Amino acid sequence: MIVTLLSGDRPRSPLLTLILLAILAGLALAPFLFPGVRSLETAARICIFIVLVASYDLLLGYTGIVSFAHTMFFGLGAYGVALASEHIGRGFGALAVGTVAGAVAAALLAMVIGLFSLRVRAIFFAMITLAVASAVAVLVSQLSQITGGEDGLNYRIPRELTPAFRWGGKLFDVNLNGKLLNYYLVFFCSLGLFLLMLRIVNSPFGRVLQAIRENDFRAEAIGYRVVRYRVAATCISAAVAALAGSLFAVWLRYVGPDTTLSFEIMLDILLMVVIGGMGTMYGAVVGATLFVLAQNYLQNLMGLASGATEGVPVVSDLLDPDRWLLWLGVLFILSVYFFPTGIVGRLRAGR
Repeated sequence: MIVTLLSGDRPRSPLLTLILLAILAGLALAPFLFPGVRSLETAARICIFIVLVASYDLLLGYTGIVSFAHTMFFGLGAYGVALASEHIGRGFGALAVGTVAGAVAAALLAMVIGLFSLRVRAIFFAMITLAVASAVAVLVSQLSQITGGEDGLNYRIPRELTPAFRWGGKLFDVNLNGKLLNYYLVFFCSLGLFLLMLRIVNSPFGRVLQAIRENDFRAEAIGYRVVRYRVAATCISAAVAALAGSLFAVWLRYVGPDTTLSFEIMLDILLMVVIGGMGTMYGAVVGATLFVLAQNYLQNLMGLASGATEGVPVVSDLLDPDRWLLWLGVLFILSVYFFPTGIVGRLRAGR
């Protein structure tokens, strides 16, 4: 049963298996193991970014396509839910309509971009996607009557997914309310999408994508329509990214250019892919988990370390919490240096 769910793609490393099981158990039991608003927010963000990073790895790691428009598709899914909730009303029907509309819009836009630009060389395609993503971000900021502009949109989701909804008392000191239901909606949807991505990359379609990545001329010579496969991969990746954006919108109950469309998020996705390991779905799990945890807790850990070394002037200054981005960059450089194929690639190579 487990092999079927993993689509035959086993971790192939005892240590990697333990890490993945620990992450799965931690996310599945996060509300009970790590009580608190911040920890639950971190766990939900990890779930969403695992799906987002996995969808981008389908392009970069499995197909060899460099794109800078992934946050655009992520934002389309988020704004789809926001606009549907704003205009249709508070209900699960609005969430469904917004989710489907966002995924379809993302897939269609990806198809248009792919058909017109995937015939050019990789660097030119990357520049085209960057230009389109920048144009969409500017358009969203200027259409304030529809999108809320720079202020974004606040909207109401079904009451059953909010803390105001109580469906029980307490279980292990955890309130049984709509916030808990919302988290498990995010968790199980993210798990299902990740397993779907794992199935896609281990299917015959996924093998063709890897062949195109290794040598597109040879793949074309043996009869595969390279452009069609690349466009299909781009559409699937965009649709899954939009679904991740929809989950993010349901969880956050707010969307704005800075939270869904910023280029900083695109850079974070790239870092997660590189840290975890390109060309492996498990890399998305490890990379997203480590990066989101570092984003949320590295500054606090540095504050503790700075306080503990207060008597040592130079060390205390270096560990100042305001320098957490510096140390995050150092950690990234070290991870690339010691794990050039990513953490997952290194663990599999050294098994």
